[in-house]
Formats: sequence, structure tokens, C-alpha cells
Amino acid sequence: MEAVEKNQANFQTKQADTITESITQQNVLIVGGGHVGLSFALLLAHHGIASTLLEKNRYPQISPDDDSHREQYLDCRNTALSRRTVQIYQQIGLWQDLQSHACRIDSVQISEQGSFGSAQLKREEEGVESFGQVMENAWLGRKLLLAVQASPLITLIDGATVTAITQNPSQKEVTLTYTQADKQTDTQNNHSDSQAQQLTASMLVACDGRDSLCRQLLGIGTDDYDYQQTGIVGVVQTDKPHEHIAIERFSPAGPLAVLPLTDRGGDGNLPTQAGYRRSVVWVCPKGEEQRYLDDDEYFLQTLQKAFGQRAGRFMATGKRGAYPLTRVLAKSQVQGRCVIMGNSAHTLHPVAGQGFNLCMRDADVLAKMLARQVMQGEDIGDSRMLARYEQARKKDQKRVIRFCDAVVHGFTNPNPAVKIARNLALIAFDKLPNVKPLVASYAMGLKS
Repeated sequence: MEAVEKNQANFQTKQADTITESITQQNVLIVGGGHVGLSFALLLAHHGIASTLLEKNRYPQISPDDDSHREQYLDCRNTALSRRTVQIYQQIGLWQDLQSHACRIDSVQISEQGSFGSAQLKREEEGVESFGQVMENAWLGRKLLLAVQASPLITLIDGATVTAITQNPSQKEVTLTYTQADKQTDTQNNHSDSQAQQLTASMLVACDGRDSLCRQLLGIGTDDYDYQQTGIVGVVQTDKPHEHIAIERFSPAGPLAVLPLTDRGGDGNLPTQAGYRRSVVWVCPKGEEQRYLDDDEYFLQTLQKAFGQRAGRFMATGKRGAYPLTRVLAKSQVQGRCVIMGNSAHTLHPVAGQGFNLCMRDADVLAKMLARQVMQGEDIGDSRMLARYEQARKKDQKRVIRFCDAVVHGFTNPNPAVKIARNLALIAFDKLPNVKPLVASYAMGLKS
């Protein structure tokens, strides 16, 4: 506990020093303090690389001693962590702290509403400890934030808005200009008197989300696709225990999922019963989401109709959120000494839970490449090395993007012949030898 307090004191001192100086030298600047940005900063720290992380929102005041309730400062979504993502957190010594809030997936059941095809993956048959873990975003964000605040190699600046990015090839540096609101003024008067400040580093990594301001400032365009769908996400309770089973269900509206959750939650009006909490992702056509958000009974009845008795009877639901589903792909992920990462680089459909796990593999590869640069005494922001990173990640990224789109479009195609074909494909997947292990390995992020 003394070590944690000492690290937090060091963090506060470093943050104060950074804010008072107009220009601060750092190795890596990270913009965006969501799950990917926080995780990437921790990966760099694991390799002994210092970074400064800027987040536009204010972080809540949290204590490592208070683990009785979650802080919902991010959102009410839940994330399925692949085996590879779990391994990455294990490598940096964070998984032991995360594990108490994660629920393993032992089996995956796949089927289509109103059809005959189905398939199932079982951990015993694939010889794995689990197919992954499910964790509420609020818990994951809280644990990551505490770890970042305790790291002496990470300077965290919140409430910061980036206004300009300039690169100087001759001096091998990137300069970021940002404004930061005064906390007291911002809180009491709901407005800010901000002052422009600058940070200079060897490179910049932008993890600032689907609508990335950094990506726009760098003049990097995107290829966008609107699925015309909205994802409804939240937590439900059923009268049947989840038994660590994930249920993937396809309906005419889109892909649906019910995933197992831990018993420790902060669902407000949702009663808790050991082993019965589940994460739910319900996809509906754009414009129909409000009724699912406002009417608990209607939401539960709709889930029941879609899933039948596979999950038992849907008894209660907690607060839900709605998220428009779009695919946003950056036309370039590297420009000079700047890297676009996370949802800034590729925002995907949530089907099969691949998006965050793909981002984590990107972050892990880049952190290791930067560590090799440091060990060899080379320029950490060398544009040729960063271009090699982009090239190295293309195969994995393209495979995941194609898979997500194929599933979404394939299972929403109403053509009767296509419907029969995909159900036969499900049966073949379930019965043919050597197919499941290959698909399972890709799903777990073990083959990229």
C-alpha cells in the first residue's frame, strides 16, 4: 500500500511539473485515454519507455482501496477479452488484478433464429483453459486507470484538448499543442479559461476514438460504412445460470450475443444472483432503439423471442446504452512519426467481439518494436520502422475486418437459398474435423 501511495504521489508531482512547463521532452505522446490508450501506456512502461498520455475528459477520483463499486466513467458496455489479450495483460503483470472482475467463457453456442443450423465450441475439446474472458468496461477502465496512475513512467494529463500537431523531420520530433481547462473553473462554472501548451516527443500515437481529432489534424481520411444498425448493450439476469456459456444468436435484425458475467456488478436496479448475470448485445435497425432503452418489459420480451429458452427466462435488466454501428477505417495508420491506433485506426462491428482484441494486438506489436529500437539505440520514432509496423499488422487487420463484414451481411441476407447455405455451413463447422480448432485459434487471437 505504501508503494501505491508513493507512486501516486510521484504521478501527481510529475503531472504538476508537466502542466507548468510550456514544453516538455518525452519519448512517446499518447492521445486518448480509453482502454487502448491506457493499455498502450502500460505496455510501454513494461518495456521501460516513458510516455505522456492526454485525455480530453476528466477522470474520476478513485482509490485503489475502494473496490466495492464500479465507476461508470466510460460506458455501460462489456468487453470479451480474447485469450491473446489476456496473455498480453499477463505479460505486463496486470491480469491478476483484472481477473477478479472477469468471467471466463468455457463454451460458445452459435445458432440462427428460426433455423435448423447450430454449432458449439467447448474448451475441453479444444484443449484450452477458456476461449476468453468477459469484463465490464467500467471495471476494466478503473483497473487500467489505477495502474497508469501508479506508474512512475507515465504522465497523465486529463481535460486536455489537442489543437495542433506539427512534425519536424530535421529535428526528429513531433510537437503537440493542447489546451487544458482549469479544474476548479471547469467544475464550478461549466466553462474553462484555457491556455495553449506544448509537448514535444520523438513520436505520437493517436488512440482518440472513431472520430479522432488527431487523425483529422494529420489530414488522414477514412473509409466509412454505416450498417444502419444500433447496438443496445447492458446487463440482464436470467432464471438459468450462465455456466460460463456464451450464446451467439443471429436474427433478421442482426447478430445478438448473451455472455457470462461475474457476480460483482453495479447495475443499480438490477437484482443480483450468483451465476445469473449476463452481458447482452442486441442489434436493431437504426431509429428503433429508443423503445428498447425506455421499456424494460419490451426489451426482455424481445430478447426472449430471439433466444428462446437457450438462456432460460430473461427476468430483469439494468441500465442500457445505445451505440450506432459503423465501420470506420483510416486510409493510413502511419504518417511520419505519428501512428493511428485503436478505434481511430479501425472501428468495427461488435459481432464476435473482435474490435478491442485487434487493437490490443496492434498495441502489443508496436510496443515491442519500439522496445527493440530503444535496446538498439535507434530512433524510437523512425518513420521507416513505423511503416514496417503498419505493413506487419495489415494481414491480421484485413482478416478480422473481412470476417466481421461477412458475418454481418451473410446472416442478415433474407434470401432463402442463402439462409439454407449458411445453416448448412454451421452444421459443417460443427461436424467437420480440424475446422473448429482453426476457427477457435483465430477467434482467441492466437493466430494473426
